[in-house]
Amino acid sequence: MSAATSPATSPVTTTAPVPSLTSVFVRLKLALLRNGLRQSGGRTVAYILSIVFGAVLAAAMVLAFVLLRGSADADTVAILLTGVLALSWTVMPLFIPSGDETLDPSRLVMLPLRPRPLVRALLVASLVGVGPALTFVLALGAVLALAHGAAATVLAVLAVPLTAVTCVALSRAVAAANVRLLTSRKGRDLALLSGLVIAVGMQFVNFGAQRLGQAGGLESLEPATAVVGWLPPAAAIGAVDSASKGDYAVAAARLLLTAAVLVALVYWWQRSLVRLMVEPDGSTIGAASDAGAKEKSGGSGLLARVLPGGRTGAVMERSLRYIWRDPKTKAAWVTSLAIGLIVPLFNAFQGAGSIYFACFASGMLGMLMYNQFGQDGSAFWMVAQTVSTAADAYAELRARALALLAITLPFTVLVTGVTAAVLGDWGQFPEALGLALGLLGAMVGTGAVTSASFPYSIPQDSGYKNVAPGQGGLAWISIMGGMLAAGVLCSPLIGATVYLHVSDQQSLLWLLLPAGTLYGTLLILAGLKLAAPRTAKRLPEILTAVSKG
Repeated sequence: MSAATSPATSPVTTTAPVPSLTSVFVRLKLALLRNGLRQSGGRTVAYILSIVFGAVLAAAMVLAFVLLRGSADADTVAILLTGVLALSWTVMPLFIPSGDETLDPSRLVMLPLRPRPLVRALLVASLVGVGPALTFVLALGAVLALAHGAAATVLAVLAVPLTAVTCVALSRAVAAANVRLLTSRKGRDLALLSGLVIAVGMQFVNFGAQRLGQAGGLESLEPATAVVGWLPPAAAIGAVDSASKGDYAVAAARLLLTAAVLVALVYWWQRSLVRLMVEPDGSTIGAASDAGAKEKSGGSGLLARVLPGGRTGAVMERSLRYIWRDPKTKAAWVTSLAIGLIVPLFNAFQGAGSIYFACFASGMLGMLMYNQFGQDGSAFWMVAQTVSTAADAYAELRARALALLAITLPFTVLVTGVTAAVLGDWGQFPEALGLALGLLGAMVGTGAVTSASFPYSIPQDSGYKNVAPGQGGLAWISIMGGMLAAGVLCSPLIGATVYLHVSDQQSLLWLLLPAGTLYGTLLILAGLKLAAPRTAKRLPEILTAVSKG
């Protein structure tokens, strides 16, 4: 009798539903944000403060739009502010390349992802954050100020999310198209210069606001509103305004134009992602070919042919290359050049300026001589190896001063000349230029002394910090003490200018140009003579101070 055998049973395998790529990316974005906030309490506090500030700003903007409802200028304010908002989304990835590091597409190169689902997932994940939420609320406030009637309300329901999504897609498309640039040294340079762009932009806003008040208020912006109202995503807000006025054909055209631009942006974004995923990075190939070309040419560039020989030319070339290649040095130079030009010119354009404001450029540029050894960092030990006597230190400081003067001297003449041209006051050009050159000489001379006496480190990997922790006092002593000393040293020139004006001897004011040039030269030579022996004696202390970053 055989034992009964039961049929073999195979286990039933159930496969869990595969989550969509979009939900995975949204959860990934939330997880990365959450884990990032857990890294430090300061980051958490900063994020919470940004949320609070964004919420307060959004509430204030919505309230302002509600109060603006029914005003004749409501369309101008709503459309132009939407255009400015879109512009900020466009340039944000260029100046803040690491603002959203969680969605860097270069991290996804090795994953088997198709472009279309990837773009959709990235777009939805990009809508998670304070910035998109604030954009949505501002667009909502704009349509609250403009929507009148049933048709306008229906368009408003479509225009608000369309505006927010278009802004985000525009930002992502620009970032994807420039991701190779943004992760390079040039991208870091752009990030360092973002503060300068904001400062210059505020000057333009201030100047525009004053001109706007003189030109008759917001009515003068109607031509700009007519143009921006057809530029997406502001066109979506303009569509609500057109529907409120009964121009339904124009409203539909504006809304469809915004939708078409959104589709084009997504397509551009997809093409950029495809190139990023499948094409090799040719930067190393280009670098290798450039290096080979330099080796074939013998490595002699334009600077080597123009600058003098010996130690002076070598140090000058090194200093000029620092200006072009080092991000912190470049940022300092561009900031000084831009602000030194903007302040005199904007005051002159506003009619409240003076040609003596050109001396502001001399002060900004002269401060670049301060802390000359800080830009070397720990590499200062190579400079220290070449300095054994006061004569060597004098040659080193003189070459650095000449490199600075090679740019600052012509720029000072340019700023003074342009200021005189805007003011139409060429009669005071010689005396103003003489004072500017005298101040520049005083700043360079005192900068050499403070570089030897109060050196401090400039961190290279700490964002916008230009002073190492614990050296803030040295920086303030160096800058403020040098500026006060330079002002005192320029008192003879200032006194001579005042005396010639008070004594009604304007015919002799032209003498201030050669006097200021000679006096500034003497101050530079005196400062170098004083700083050289101190530099030679304090080489270990200087190296320790500039290596702390």
